[in-house]
Amino acid sequence: MRRKITFRRGRRLAIAFVSLSFLSVVLTSSSHREAPLISNDPLADNTDLYAFRSPTNPNKIVIIANYVPGQLPQGGPNYYSFGENIRYEIHIDNDVNTHGDDYVYRFTFEQKNEDPTTFFNIRLGKQNLKTSYTLERWHTGDRDYKKIIKNGVVPPPNIGPRSISGGAGLGAPDYNSLINSAITTASTGEKVFCGTADDPFYVDLGGIFDLGDAPRTTGSRSRDGLKCLNVSTIAIEVDISTLQRDHKNVSHATSILDPNYVVGVWASASRQRIRVLRDDGTQENYGEWVQVSRLGMPLTNEAVIPIGRKDLWNSTTPYDDLDNVNKFGKYFYQPELALYMDDNYFGGAVPALAPLRIQRNSLGAFGFGNDQQGLFPLKGTAAVAGTALSNNAFGNLLLKKNSPRSVDLWPIFHTGVPNLRPYQLATGKAGNPLAAGKPFINNFLPNGGDMLRLNMAVPVTPRNDPNFSSLGLVYAAVLGLTDPAYNGNASLQAIPNMDGFPNGRRLEDDVTLIELQAVSGVVLAAIGLWYDDFNGSTPVTQDLLDVLTYRTGINRNDTALKTSFPFVQAPWPGTHNCDCDDSDQSAARTMNVNEPITTTQANSNVRSGIAASEMGVSAPEVFLSTFPNPASGTNTIRYSVQGSAKLRIVVYDTQGRVIKELVNKSHEAGVYTVNWDTRQLAAGSYVIAAIKDGAKKQAIQLIKN
Repeated sequence: MRRKITFRRGRRLAIAFVSLSFLSVVLTSSSHREAPLISNDPLADNTDLYAFRSPTNPNKIVIIANYVPGQLPQGGPNYYSFGENIRYEIHIDNDVNTHGDDYVYRFTFEQKNEDPTTFFNIRLGKQNLKTSYTLERWHTGDRDYKKIIKNGVVPPPNIGPRSISGGAGLGAPDYNSLINSAITTASTGEKVFCGTADDPFYVDLGGIFDLGDAPRTTGSRSRDGLKCLNVSTIAIEVDISTLQRDHKNVSHATSILDPNYVVGVWASASRQRIRVLRDDGTQENYGEWVQVSRLGMPLTNEAVIPIGRKDLWNSTTPYDDLDNVNKFGKYFYQPELALYMDDNYFGGAVPALAPLRIQRNSLGAFGFGNDQQGLFPLKGTAAVAGTALSNNAFGNLLLKKNSPRSVDLWPIFHTGVPNLRPYQLATGKAGNPLAAGKPFINNFLPNGGDMLRLNMAVPVTPRNDPNFSSLGLVYAAVLGLTDPAYNGNASLQAIPNMDGFPNGRRLEDDVTLIELQAVSGVVLAAIGLWYDDFNGSTPVTQDLLDVLTYRTGINRNDTALKTSFPFVQAPWPGTHNCDCDDSDQSAARTMNVNEPITTTQANSNVRSGIAASEMGVSAPEVFLSTFPNPASGTNTIRYSVQGSAKLRIVVYDTQGRVIKELVNKSHEAGVYTVNWDTRQLAAGSYVIAAIKDGAKKQAIQLIKN
């Protein structure tokens, strides 16, 4: 019996019964506090969703769902955790011929107080609010949910070294050992982790919500609004053969764009309809379950759905998105963001977005501004015969009157994009955007609705590939159009980053930047609907270069990612002092993405098939930070390591003399801290260097007053 979706519009009123679980945080990002009601219920708030083919085991898919936004590492004594009486669910659709989910993973959490005599969260090996979970799985044909993990371990919050490693605490070797011991294999083979992690999302929240001031134009520096904050993570690693609709391994795919390997993924949280508060301080929950939060594509509810409809959007499912009552699709046909990228409207009032200008006269015939018709004039004509835009195919979905972005933004968010004309790169089209070109995407699953869609057959781009880029599929398009290794023919090739957003979402992908570029028409340009300054010769025009070299000001996470499951980094500890500026994040980058690139440089790079060097961002092998700085008393050095290595951390004076060796040992990938007493250190300037396998990887300055 196929599972029926029961979260309907009329039940959204029940969300109002959900009470504030703890003081609401004040941050917003990919889907952090994105709607009025869920902002008062952070325990049930989806923040981000990721789905990607594992870089360490390409036969598996990794799905990561994050909840509970803006967690301060020092948030004691009641540290953040998953909530009881909440169903956290990951939903998967793998069959275009069926309506609704094909797989659901349901997580429920329980907490136990092991030592009610103390106000500390951890003391003498016992935990208060010790959290465990049950995982159930349902898929098409099952009558009921089946328990596949019981009493799963959730590591305690990363309170600090005395609580985690000290003899009066847990006595663990380090926090990463707790993460590793919490990774569990389900009875059905999935690898699972639930726990706190560094928030992998990054964005200048202050700038973005200051009327689109990203990068900042007001003289202040762009700052990562999620720097040094944590989230609650659910991570699953599952065989491709489990999720593929016919249970085939990826080796059986007919091509790297095999349509039978496309899955749609979304996540949700639900509460029971009624909560009763007792006089003795306890509470009980009753009634049917009501969905209070959901997430598929990043930034949908955040930056596309208007504020008066956000709570409704959270209460429905992706399968309801396009019905005649909700009509959420209309917000993609003429997106509000496009008004600020169009000089006919409010473009001049938002100077930070000046490089992003939408095609109003592409090829002298097609306009995609909010008052234009896009490709609708071609509907039903011979020009679109044999393409995805014909009425015999998907023309009634993709070509709508007064809906200029129904041809690009709407399918990206609601159906995925098919490997059909015109959705192929301009390579090989000989100037006709409707002709056959070079295939580069097929994640088409036209069930309708906001989901991450991933083609599991697309090869993984290694993280150490020189062409690996946080621009995901945008950079794959750049390579396919300009790199001689790929633009010499229109045949299907494995172009680096075809496995990037919006074909799924990797942890490294800069979704804020990619989506802003998409709203500005970069996908239209990729398929041959060039920007307005195209003069019939090279498509690498100034308008295109402006879009490709645009940066939001924050284009990288504040720390390195793990190189193995669960891939998210260990949470920031409660002892960490995070500065308000962006100095740590800038140091973490392999280059400065805020530094502008000249038109001449970009033009040369793109023409040669190697787009602007700042478009390829790789994770640092070692990342150091130190606090407090200037030093006083005990100083803490936090450092992350990307892979297994022998690492030394050494302090030098300005003459290059070794003052102290703080670390000299082998490390697994992870985040570590070391404390040292600087009281005997003479006033002056010092250098702290990280030396990996004998080679110096990073050096930072320390001041002692």
